[in-house]
Amino acid sequence: MSRAAERVAWGPDTPLPRVTAIETAVPPHRYRQEEIMAALGRATLMESRTRTLIRRKIQANAGVATRHFALPLEDLVELDDFTETNRLWREAALELGERALTDALRTAGVQPGEVDAVISTTVTGLAVPSLEARLAHRLGLRPDVTRIPLFGNGCAGGAAGLARLNDYLRAHPDHVAVLLAVELCSLTYQTQDTSMANIVAGSLFGDGAAAVVAVGGQRCAEPVGPDLVGPELVDSRSWLVPDSEEVLGWEIGSHGFRILLAPEVPALTEEHLPKAVHDILGAYGLLPDQVGSWIIHGGGPKVLAAVERAFDLPPAALEPTRRSLAERGNLSSVSVLDVLHTTMKTPPEAGTPGLVAAMGPGFAIELALIRW
Repeated sequence: MSRAAERVAWGPDTPLPRVTAIETAVPPHRYRQEEIMAALGRATLMESRTRTLIRRKIQANAGVATRHFALPLEDLVELDDFTETNRLWREAALELGERALTDALRTAGVQPGEVDAVISTTVTGLAVPSLEARLAHRLGLRPDVTRIPLFGNGCAGGAAGLARLNDYLRAHPDHVAVLLAVELCSLTYQTQDTSMANIVAGSLFGDGAAAVVAVGGQRCAEPVGPDLVGPELVDSRSWLVPDSEEVLGWEIGSHGFRILLAPEVPALTEEHLPKAVHDILGAYGLLPDQVGSWIIHGGGPKVLAAVERAFDLPPAALEPTRRSLAERGNLSSVSVLDVLHTTMKTPPEAGTPGLVAAMGPGFAIELALIRW
């Protein structure tokens, strides 16, 4: 049997939940990487020769060319109060989230009142009521819409959100559900923190939002436009590495969100991601070389190199992720959704397996298996 025939034959033959639209949104303030690192260097590292060399080395190795920020760069480096910073985060997150959700619903041809469930994920600010609750009436969602706010998944939140979409729509196959991811990573930067983790984070992370519209298998899903075809959501897996709580996450206090980012992240990815991937693919008789689209979170060049080594992937396999990282930086939970959106524009042949993978605090791996 040929590879193409194998691709068509795998997986369930019953109707599955399907993504019908993804739209992304970024703030208006766009900067080149060298502008950002110069400003952060002045604010955090000052201008000693040694520190300037460190900053330039980190900048050169980040794989990032441009990023979008919620605030002008000159205002961003002046923030020093968590209460005010979180207020600014909430205002910007609502504006960006509303834009992404409105665009995604329009692309999918879905009216706000048709939405049965909304899942939101973020890890860069705090809001109670949560973002989707604050947006529900602004967008015209029904008062009885099911709300599922997620916090704490970090960079894995986009993949975890797709998994929760699949769970909900499997239970409600005639419903419409949406996922909203909003991350304003720039507002978590600590100008007084001279740690290597903070400087590396300052070289990688950007701001953005993404919204996904999906429908259950019993609902007629039309293509999302002449050039876009959304994938089916087949399955999901989570993988939590023991004794890794301090590898990646936040230390939250009066200062706000101080990043925990250990250098072991690429090694942990290379060691544990293959186990998780073989587990989910093996359940459907698939092998990694049958995956036609690798939707990988843009965690940074070292993480992407670890993924390529783990599965012996050609450079082209992760090109959409590298492009997202270069143009927008690491968008935390938004990144894999940005990559999936790009892949939907030129999808593989029908029946091809795809894999969404993202690593986050825990140290955790979240996977979503899709079928084009």
